[in-house]
Amino acid sequence: MKIARKRTGSQEKEMNRYSKKRNEQTLAVLNPLKQADHTIMQDTDLAGPLVFCLAFGGTLMLSGKLSFGYIYGIGVVGCLAMYTLLNLMSMTGVSVGCIISVLGYCLLPMVILSFSAALLSLQGMLGILFTVLAVIWCSASASKLFVSALSMDHQQPLVAYPCALVYGVFALLTVF
Repeated sequence: MKIARKRTGSQEKEMNRYSKKRNEQTLAVLNPLKQADHTIMQDTDLAGPLVFCLAFGGTLMLSGKLSFGYIYGIGVVGCLAMYTLLNLMSMTGVSVGCIISVLGYCLLPMVILSFSAALLSLQGMLGILFTVLAVIWCSASASKLFVSALSMDHQQPLVAYPCALVYGVFALLTVF
């Protein structure tokens, strides 16, 4: 017996609000040169980062690499390190959910890189160029979101460096 449930108006509005927020966060990652709204990270979303982590692992599987444990392990260590670092650097402090959300959403260029690894070899000169560009893209997007969410004016290069280290490890998983 099939039971159909109707959505109420408030449920529909809330779903639209969350999907709109996820789209805004994804677009903020895709355009690292655009100034980010400081309110974009107030509602931390963990579904988007989980989807991007699964997509990253799935596209690595296209290359014959089964690395889900490494992805989650590196992700946890990277989130804890960024949590510690950003709490030391910012005046307001940051939540773990915000760190997971930003680092997870900014994994999108790595997903694109790992998908391209399924199509072509990343161990040549062109692959190295793509990999470096993906790491720069990820770290620029993540540092932009952190700096705007935590009101850390003129500190983006200081935040971008540890972000680049985290995404560099993900890039190594993709290349090798």
